[in-house]
Amino acid sequence: MTAGLGADRVSRRAGGRLVVDGVSIAPPPGATVGLLGPNGSGKSTLLRLLAGVLSPASGVVTLDGRPLPELGRRTVARRVAVVDQHSVTQVELTVRDVVRLGRIPHRRAWSPPTAQDDEAVSDALDRTGLTDRAAQSWHTLSGGERQRVQIARALAQNPRELLLDEPTNHLDIHHQLDLLSLVADLPVTSVIALHDLNLAAMFCDHLLVLHEGRTYASGTPAEVITEELIAKVYGVRAVVTGATDGRPAIRFLRN
Repeated sequence: MTAGLGADRVSRRAGGRLVVDGVSIAPPPGATVGLLGPNGSGKSTLLRLLAGVLSPASGVVTLDGRPLPELGRRTVARRVAVVDQHSVTQVELTVRDVVRLGRIPHRRAWSPPTAQDDEAVSDALDRTGLTDRAAQSWHTLSGGERQRVQIARALAQNPRELLLDEPTNHLDIHHQLDLLSLVADLPVTSVIALHDLNLAAMFCDHLLVLHEGRTYASGTPAEVITEELIAKVYGVRAVVTGATDGRPAIRFLRN
């Protein structure tokens, strides 16, 4: 039986075209996997397939070797947490209230929080450095702080797999580095859709590059990120140099 979350030759159509075309992914347990590719390459759709939000037209998404539909949404939600690009609410919530939402898959309807729920929420706040912000209003937070709260909410689910869709969008450099350092150090398997190749090279153990819905390349950052790939997939020129830790660094050139 295959451990963890994976997809085998999944495809999905939207607007009459194949958005994801026969893609397979099997993240190693505990690894941080980066999904790369231009806009429209299928990254977000692949994440939704992995989360069970969308169903593949062909192929299968499995969790510990079992197709997601066999497991049911609640079972999947207890294992797989999702952090989207944007999370908004008109309801007045504190940081702790938002993080508590992560316990919904573990609770029966209308049941009060248990001691285990409270412990999971407190642990998630602590891991993300938000304990002193627990009583603060969600609406008073910066973009980077809100993303950190969403990761805390996901961690409160006690997931083994974490899916993140471009979590660094609209964050400044400091918050991008801070957020990805947090994710890379978590004891979970993470799959992150990213635009920034340098950030992907810095923080990901493995990369999957999508181009026009198909897998273009897969491997370690050093194996995947090449000047040829950047030219063919992104249509730009770049100089790729090796770093002392074996991770490539990319310098883009004017066309």
